[in-house]
Amino acid sequence: MAEAGSNVTELFRASTAHSPSFAALSRATGDHQPITDFCIPCNPYFPPPEMFEELGDRLRDILTYYPSSADTITAELCSVLGLNPQTVAMGNGSTELITWIDHLLVRESLAVPVPTFGRWTDQPMETGKRVDMFPLPESSGFALDPASFVDFIRARGSRTAVICNPNNPDGGLLPRHGVLALLDQLQDLDLVVVDESFLEFADAEADSSVVADAVLRPNTVVLRSLGKNFGLHGVRFGYLVANPGLAGRVRAALPKWNLNSFAETVVFMLKEYRMEYAHSLRLVQRDRQEMIWHLSRLPGLTVYPSQGNFVYVRLPEGADGALLRNRMLEEHGVLVRECGNKIGSSSSFLRLVVRPKADVQRLVAGLERTLYAAPAAPVAPAIPGTPAIPAAPGVPGMQGAHEASGAALPPGQHLVPAVPAPGPMPMPMHAPARPGPAHAPHAPAHTPAHALPYGSGTAAVDRLVQGA
Repeated sequence: MAEAGSNVTELFRASTAHSPSFAALSRATGDHQPITDFCIPCNPYFPPPEMFEELGDRLRDILTYYPSSADTITAELCSVLGLNPQTVAMGNGSTELITWIDHLLVRESLAVPVPTFGRWTDQPMETGKRVDMFPLPESSGFALDPASFVDFIRARGSRTAVICNPNNPDGGLLPRHGVLALLDQLQDLDLVVVDESFLEFADAEADSSVVADAVLRPNTVVLRSLGKNFGLHGVRFGYLVANPGLAGRVRAALPKWNLNSFAETVVFMLKEYRMEYAHSLRLVQRDRQEMIWHLSRLPGLTVYPSQGNFVYVRLPEGADGALLRNRMLEEHGVLVRECGNKIGSSSSFLRLVVRPKADVQRLVAGLERTLYAAPAAPVAPAIPGTPAIPAAPGVPGMQGAHEASGAALPPGQHLVPAVPAPGPMPMPMHAPARPGPAHAPHAPAHTPAHALPYGSGTAAVDRLVQGA
């Protein structure tokens, strides 16, 4: 066999993003092997098949004719979400809005916890701003300590602050009252951005959003993603919410026709499919707890609690994330996000998107073969109503507790250094798990999707689901 990853390494090197696009991967593989995508964080349960069928039926008109103006599309979105159009600006993806926020509203400096979404560090650096990076300590499970962040901002003299809530890649969530307290302490800054791109997937509290508060504050912008929530990254649409002055500045600067006909069509379909959307969020929340449970059974793997639609994991000591990524794709058709190019992270970490059970089984099987060169010891399936494995005392994430099995394997066949049988896989010691209800030391008890009360993460989307 050729050197592992030899056929895919160049794809990653050539990509201007953290990973090659799905289209690029499909062209490279010639569609010979189906790819299961654990890299791009989307909603695997939305749109439903009937919505895709309707889009297909209308494809000719969508591609043939110009879209309506951005004002028309924004007005419809606001009618769905219960927002004032004067407080909203829609963009061709949240990245376009980050670009304009940087150009229009950020002056000399910006403070941001890391690791986080890369555009919040890269974009201001590209325009010559000073980026003050506040490291989230692994020793505390990457939890953001608001008081320490404020002290850091004061010491650095930062004029803009950004937090992602939940944070990407670790899924850490500040409760709503914590975000509001942070905003109160930073009222003197030029700008505070709360990126809520993944908040729809959170279920730690009924409503963690600060959208309703942002419109009343002079220096606050909340960013939301539609593509991530609706499982339609290719459509490229997102929006921000702020007071009319800030939102109006961004809206006035946006290019004409920045929203395409696909975006318009989807926005005008949302009212019809609101119940399906609510159900999709419940399914993702259910799958997240099950995925965390299964990953936590792998020896030496540290799994961090998450409120996003992704899970952050530290690989066993000695494993190379880039090599694992390449082999998972080449040998198992599974695409994972290796975090070696993410500031504040390393190649020892993966961010894995929450996906349905069958996909997770394929992921786990690939990890077993790639990390250990053999399946891990069999485990009992998750039992509904049974909590996931708790973290070991003093450990921020959940760690695999299986005993290693079998004698040491020949070099080159596995990524984890051989562990003598039958001793347990050594587990690194860390500080306690993140405090608070968003980061319990084990995954929440399994509850059937139909029995879960719906909480979208924003009151506006609650109104959408309730038909208001």
